[in-house]
Amino acid sequence: MHRLLFAHAPKWADLAISLDELMATGAFNLHKNEGRVRAGLLKLDISATVFIKRAEARSRGHALYEAMTGSRARRALAGAAILKSAGFAHPTPLAVVEDRGRLGAVRASYLVSEALVEARTFSVFALGRNGELRRDMGRRLSISHAVGREVRRLHDAGLFTRDLQETNLMLEDGPGGLKIYFIDLEDLRKARRVSERRRLMNLVHLDRSIGRFIGRAGRLRFLYSYIGKRLNRDEVRRLVTRILRMRNGLDRRGVRRDNRNRETSANVRRPVVEG
Repeated sequence: MHRLLFAHAPKWADLAISLDELMATGAFNLHKNEGRVRAGLLKLDISATVFIKRAEARSRGHALYEAMTGSRARRALAGAAILKSAGFAHPTPLAVVEDRGRLGAVRASYLVSEALVEARTFSVFALGRNGELRRDMGRRLSISHAVGREVRRLHDAGLFTRDLQETNLMLEDGPGGLKIYFIDLEDLRKARRVSERRRLMNLVHLDRSIGRFIGRAGRLRFLYSYIGKRLNRDEVRRLVTRILRMRNGLDRRGVRRDNRNRETSANVRRPVVEG
């Protein structure tokens, strides 16, 4: 049973009935397929394209939990409202749909939003799809400074996200200059004051993802852009040391998780091949 929770226009009621069918057609361009999350662009007609993100509950218990606390799509809707009120760019939500079962359990949720057709992820915008823009140092520095200042502005506004990957920042050149979108809306949180630990954790997530494309000097320049003021060497050294310590902790947890997954796979009995 699909249940429409929010819509800007009545036409989305028809879309709610057949989202899965539409995502199985050639009109849907899959961009993300990670376990229980699928997302991509859906072309409705010649001039209209929307973005759809489908998130499936990982267990029956979690489906019931989301019935009480809100599905990922509904949390994204709340995140969009927070960003809008604070003056930050983000894709406009168009509809939220939940697939509910017994006792209201949210088996899957769908977020339909504005398609950022002209925007690119942070790394692709800065470096190009094949690294063709890497040598334009002036442009890279300008982009790094702009993103650093925008993330700082987010934190100063009392907002933070639990997962600030570089793929969750999309950039676009427009008539008014560079525009920076925050797109991972369900993980956005509001606090009276964003603590240093939360600020640095966001920077650590960015550092880990940007580090695949940018060297240590570039990441350090990004940190200075975020700080926005001159600090003495001891203070910079303290921040860098803490960031590295937090990053190493995340890396170690990731290694342990990968080892557990490999052990689990190794312990699964293989079926006997007949013949």
